Amino acid sequence: MNHHLLPSNAAAPRRAATCGSPARPFLQTPRDGLPADGCGSASHWRRRTLLKAAGLSGLAWLTPLSYWLARAEEVARPPRRAKSVILLWLAGGPSQLETFDPHPGATISEGTRAIATRAPGIQLATGLERIAEAMDSLSIIRNVVSKEGDHERATYNVKTGYRPDPTLVHPALGAIICHQLPVGTTEIPRHVSILPGASPGRGGYLGDRYDAFKTGDPSQPVPDVSARVSEERFARRLEGLSAVDASFYRGRLQNAEAERTSHRATVDNAIRMMSSEQLAAFDVSRLPRSEREEFGDTAFGRACLAASQLIEVGVRCVEVTLSGWDSHVDNHRLHDNLKAILDPALAALVGRLQARDRWHDTILLCGGEFGRTPQMNPAGGRDHWPHGFSIAVGGGGFPGGMTLGETAADGSRVSFAQGTPIADLHATTLHLLGIDHLRELETPVGRPMKLSEGKVIPQFQA
Repeated sequence: MNHHLLPSNAAAPRRAATCGSPARPFLQTPRDGLPADGCGSASHWRRRTLLKAAGLSGLAWLTPLSYWLARAEEVARPPRRAKSVILLWLAGGPSQLETFDPHPGATISEGTRAIATRAPGIQLATGLERIAEAMDSLSIIRNVVSKEGDHERATYNVKTGYRPDPTLVHPALGAIICHQLPVGTTEIPRHVSILPGASPGRGGYLGDRYDAFKTGDPSQPVPDVSARVSEERFARRLEGLSAVDASFYRGRLQNAEAERTSHRATVDNAIRMMSSEQLAAFDVSRLPRSEREEFGDTAFGRACLAASQLIEVGVRCVEVTLSGWDSHVDNHRLHDNLKAILDPALAALVGRLQARDRWHDTILLCGGEFGRTPQMNPAGGRDHWPHGFSIAVGGGGFPGGMTLGETAADGSRVSFAQGTPIADLHATTLHLLGIDHLRELETPVGRPMKLSEGKVIPQFQA
């Protein structure tokens, strides 16, 4: 299979290129010249990257000296690992046909049109014009499959990488990342959910301390982080709490000391957070109006801007929710309204992460719990569809300007053998963070559990 490189000044095509057969996953990449931006930036087109490209395209003109120069640089400058994840959670399940996988002219499009992007051969649905300009930095997995078509179960599946199990609660991706990566100097919660829906990330068997810290519109103060009494009275309350703790644990069972230590750590962390300057990362009001307006004058836009600030102070995972994609009725109008919110926020987030040199440190994921049916129902809506939907990825080692997999023009189901299971996206994300996805942890009842049962997607393997 040929791999092609994206030109920085290539004109966008009128129609999407067709690669591979509708029933088989494929890797679609741009076709001529050098990379333009993001993970394929010309500024990162160094010897190591050149060597890889030469191997991919079958070139044989590199001299032995060039080879050893490239090898020496690779040893001296190890790959930069991602350290954080931002998940833009589109709660309710967006239609792939009205977002990242349009089929213009096909019956299943029901009139949805497509636009060209900066990545030749890749189209998006209308309404995503700003994301289209950033498409050379993003990639789209168009053949995601799961076995869950119910909102609650599918949300659990996508956020944890596992299907629901009545005997166990699995940790969300953000909880795993916080458990596996160092704390560093972060004084605020490292797992954050902004504008949380009904199912924010949970710690599962790792414990409640890995649950996402929930907060709302960044235009409002972070709740419950300020003392409601004077400093003197607050200090007296803390002294009283210490006395009560000592009295309570005195004479308890032998495991009381461990419980006491855990409780004390929780209290200490809360107090540290209340006085931390890092709380300012939740606040976007101090930024210039021009920067805020880039993200759109919406709660979601402000939340995406806050997410970019939070990862700069060491937060490992920020989940930002945009709810309302459950389009059983009036699908097109609903998607038009939500795309007007998503488009500026996602595009501006990509640009800000790149401008502040955080693109390679941060993995960006954007999607929902499933897609929508190829056929419209009598109410002008699309119903639940876990049999081939789209998730956009970028940053942190994910290449840009590519699509993985495809769906057929008639919207037929993508089989598991030919699709990308949710677990594989989890395994790949952990891999790019430098976490062994096959590592086993022991649950509180002694049950060994792998961090992920998926496989690293070969095309995204760093």
